[in-house]
Amino acid sequence: MIVLGRIVAPFGVKGWVRVHPFGDDPLSWGGMSRWWLGTDPDGSEWVEYSLKACQEHGKGDLIASFDEVPDRNGSEALAGYYVAAPRDALPKPADDEYYWADLVGLEVRNASGVLLGTVSGLMSTGAHDVLQVQDGDVERLIPFVASYVTTVDMPSRIIRVEWEADW
Repeated sequence: MIVLGRIVAPFGVKGWVRVHPFGDDPLSWGGMSRWWLGTDPDGSEWVEYSLKACQEHGKGDLIASFDEVPDRNGSEALAGYYVAAPRDALPKPADDEYYWADLVGLEVRNASGVLLGTVSGLMSTGAHDVLQVQDGDVERLIPFVASYVTTVDMPSRIIRVEWEADW
C-alpha cells in the first residue's frame, strides 16, 4: 500500500472529510473509485471505501466523501486515518515525478560521490518538498528541487544531489 495522505477533520454535516495529501497532484486520486483507510501507515489493516466525490479545498487540501460515510458522525470517526491505495490502483507518475514511498530508502550521493545517507522520509513545506536524509545520527534536509536534486536513478536506487556533507 502507498500512503497518499491523512484525513485531518470532518467537513460539513453530510459525511465529507478534509484530507491533507502527501505529495503533488492529489486531484488525480479522484480517478480512483476506491480509497483504503487505516490508522497505522505501516500496518496491514486497511479498509476499502467507495469514493463518492473528491475536490480541491483551500491551499493543497482535498475534501472527499464516501458511500459508507453518510453523516458527520461517520466523518468524525475517520479523523486521523491515513489514506492509501495499492500501487496498481494509482495513476502512473509522469517522467521526473515520483511517489514519496518510492524515494524512501534510496541512497543520496553528492556530485563527488560521497554518500550522504538514505532517504528516511519527505515533508512538504508549502514552497517545495524536502528530502529527509538520514546518515546515522545525522539528518540532512535537502530541498527536492532541480537546483539541488540533479538525478533520481530508480534502477540504481540512487539520488544525486548538489549538496556537501558539511552543510
